[in-house]
This record gives sequence, C-alpha cells and structure tokens, in this order.
Amino acid sequence: MASITLFVGSVFGNAENLASEVKNDIEQQGHSAVIAEAPTLEHVNSADNLLFISSTTGQGDIPENLLPLVLQMQMQSQFPMLTGKTVGVVALGDSSYGDTFCGAGRQIDVLVQELNATVTEPRLDVDACEHFEPYEAVAPWLQKWLQHL
Repeated sequence: MASITLFVGSVFGNAENLASEVKNDIEQQGHSAVIAEAPTLEHVNSADNLLFISSTTGQGDIPENLLPLVLQMQMQSQFPMLTGKTVGVVALGDSSYGDTFCGAGRQIDVLVQELNATVTEPRLDVDACEHFEPYEAVAPWLQKWLQHL
C-alpha cells in the first residue's frame, strides 16, 4: 500500500479539518498517511506521495503556515525535484472572490508541475459557495487519485 504525506495550508482551520478527514479515509483504505506539521523540505524529500490541501487567503495567497515551504521549493538553490513522486492538489476557495478563487492551490499546482511531479488527477478546486462541507467534493476525487498509487 502507498505512503502519503499531506501538506496543509490553513487560515481558519477548514483545510486542517479536511486534511484530518482525508487522512482517516486514506488509512481506512489500507494506506499510510501523515500530516506534515510545520512542513519542511525534508518532509517533501522523504515523502513517497504528496497531497497538498490548501485554502486561499488575501488576494489569492498561500496561507502563512504553508508559505515558507512553498517559497523554499521555489528557490533555485533548493529546488527539490519531485520526479517519481505522485502529487495531488486540493484547492479550497470561494468563487465570489473572482480571479483569486483557489489562488493558493493554483500556485501550488503550477509549482509541483515545474518540479516534474507525476500529476495523475487534475487539481481539484472546491468552491465554498457550493460545498459547505468540502469533503463531499473531495471524496470522489480522492478515490481516483488513490487508484494511481
């Protein structure tokens, strides 16, 4: 079975709650999962499979608890290639914010593709205007993503 590391960007706890639900679902299906607390490049480098779950803050920005890792991943000197790693991205947002909708997830998605990750399922954008509980939208996507591991 697969080993998955979850990287969570959260402002008010919604993404953290979703990550806990996703982790439980992953484990119930026989895989191992861990949520990277205070994520670092070491977490990225040691992960077999990576799943990013991030809300969006400000003007389409990455939440402060995940931003340092993303900035490190963008630095040329540390540029951790993700070749051979399967990566998924779940973006949480509110479509009423227009162009900044799911901005953090879009940025993460572009970055992991630049780092040569294997992306088996397209980024999932979850609209808070449509899904009060994001897990209902994430569960079917997660099943498809897990099938590729």
